[in-house]
Amino acid sequence: MRDYEALQEALGYRFRNLDLLKTALTHPSFSAEHPGTKHYQRLEFLGDAVLQMSVSRRLYDGMPGKDEGKLTRVRASIVREETLFRAAQTLNLGEYLRLSVGEERTGGRGKSGIVSDVMEAVLAAVYLDDGFDAADAIVARLLGPMLDSAMRGDALDAKSKLQEILQKNGEMPEYRQISMEGPQHAPVYRYEVLVSGTVLGEGSGTSKQAAQQQAAQAALKALKH
Repeated sequence: MRDYEALQEALGYRFRNLDLLKTALTHPSFSAEHPGTKHYQRLEFLGDAVLQMSVSRRLYDGMPGKDEGKLTRVRASIVREETLFRAAQTLNLGEYLRLSVGEERTGGRGKSGIVSDVMEAVLAAVYLDDGFDAADAIVARLLGPMLDSAMRGDALDAKSKLQEILQKNGEMPEYRQISMEGPQHAPVYRYEVLVSGTVLGEGSGTSKQAAQQQAAQAALKALKH
């Protein structure tokens, strides 16, 4: 049986019902190989709502006077795969995943999509174990610096910034994939962003979203923003 002591210490939370944590760390592929074993997808569904509520409440309290459109955009810059993956990496969360042999071989422990989903499932497990305040405290600890930056107005993501700028002229950015290279378990995407058919910037990343953010950042630099 895996020792979850280090993970609980990193979370700053000790589970009353350790089975909730085990379920949050179990990939569907593992369940397929071990019939009767629960996996994280239902917890992920609940965890997404817990995360949204936690971040929404902090932005609502911390950004008085801002309308719902601004709050929604800032929340989107925080509640996304890349942010959750970075938070999960501080916990070494990937080391604790229960994966099938096949998923293990294809690098499942390092896949941002899987690890970010598990991060949400862990938040749900904490919520079910001890309520919203316990889960909210973990969100604050893991995402606090990014939330603070967002409330100072520094963290609006590049795609949102670019869209705001272009919308003033009645234009919208278009993101187009140029290529996808590398192995299946660790692809590198390359995207370009266009406006009215003109390329404003290019970017690359280990996910489509990250590549689009890089492209938007390049476009902002070209537009001197």
